Amino acid sequence: MKHPDSWRIKAILTGSAGNMVEWYDWYIYSTFSLYFAPVFFPKGSYTAQLLNTAAIFAVGFLMRPIGGWMFGAIADRKGRKAAMTLSVLMMSFGSMLIAFTPGYTEIGVLAPVLLCLARLLQGLSVGGEYGTSATYLSEVATAGLRGFYSSFQYVTLIGGQLLALGVQMLLQKVFLTPDQLHTWGWRIPFIIGALLAFYVLYLRKNMHESTAFEKEKKTKDQGSVKVLFTKHPRAVLTVVGLTLGGTVAFYTYTTYMQKFLVNTVHMTIEKATTITFFLMLIYACLQPLAGWLSDKIGRKPLLMAFGILGTLCTVPLLTALSHTDTVWGAFWLILGALIIVTGYTSINAVVKAELFPAEIRALGVGFPYALTVAVFGGTAEPLALFFKQQGMESGYYWYVTGCIFISLLVYITSKDSKKHSYLDKEMKA
Repeated sequence: MKHPDSWRIKAILTGSAGNMVEWYDWYIYSTFSLYFAPVFFPKGSYTAQLLNTAAIFAVGFLMRPIGGWMFGAIADRKGRKAAMTLSVLMMSFGSMLIAFTPGYTEIGVLAPVLLCLARLLQGLSVGGEYGTSATYLSEVATAGLRGFYSSFQYVTLIGGQLLALGVQMLLQKVFLTPDQLHTWGWRIPFIIGALLAFYVLYLRKNMHESTAFEKEKKTKDQGSVKVLFTKHPRAVLTVVGLTLGGTVAFYTYTTYMQKFLVNTVHMTIEKATTITFFLMLIYACLQPLAGWLSDKIGRKPLLMAFGILGTLCTVPLLTALSHTDTVWGAFWLILGALIIVTGYTSINAVVKAELFPAEIRALGVGFPYALTVAVFGGTAEPLALFFKQQGMESGYYWYVTGCIFISLLVYITSKDSKKHSYLDKEMKA
């Protein structure tokens, strides 16, 4: 049975809205760590405090493979709707915990411990969100526009960061003084995130299940890790290789870039926030354009473009950025990098979804992806700060280049998933 377009559009909007709130809650930690780092850690160098908060950011990533496994299994066995509803509820609890945890001066070492606990909870949630939302958006999309529709996962992912930056800009420029932001104002965005998550919980309780899951919901292999690794080992390794360079590049030019502009380029926090906001807005708009292009020419050409340009341009781009002394110079350099990364981010969800059959799709997309992001994406920021602290910042530029080159080798040897898609086979069945 085919659902009317109104149902499909509503399903995509509901799945995307939840994804945006999930990623808003995830990103406000990084966005506001410039303010709350001194609250949770003893006084010391500013870079050391940022490194401590970045380390806890990375610890949150350690839970993402568990979330990818747990929620992937739930999505394949109980439905995409059930997994997506539970994940957003868990995220809201993590945000509330951060919002109301006292600082180091009030409760001592318990403060960073509770901060770490909240990030573990959020890591579990966001680890499950990616695989289930990528699966859901790919399954409800029409065949000829699958790349376009599924690109909205990263539109809303970036939208979550935009929302976080927008809240930060409003608090900085309109409502609060710098002293108020450093002492208590940074708690406000976490409260907003928790409230938004509860609203999305309501929306997701009323969303439709995907037809692909309904067709396969009585299959005995649903959500089985054993089946995933014994019957689809090549697809699992492909997901890891596809993700490696993309996740390092993505977190370098989005999450870490604001700190890079403050800590290396020596911009003010306010200028860094403003430039990052407008860059993310343009970046979000690029995703559906690239997704639509992949529907016309295939997924592989876009991945190859990212792999080749990322390998050749990363060191020159980051080197030039570290020496720039103008806002516009920084803007154009980062925009160039984001255009390159779009070749990966716009289509990575649909490429992975096309590699697996419905009964194992959410687990196959979510688990190896979350594992790779935990190891490489989650450590990108603390590793960059470590290189900076050791006086070898350019070493990190070569690290990013190496990761992208490894992914390029995978892109070269992989088939174009658009031409060999399980999703197309299921529609014809």
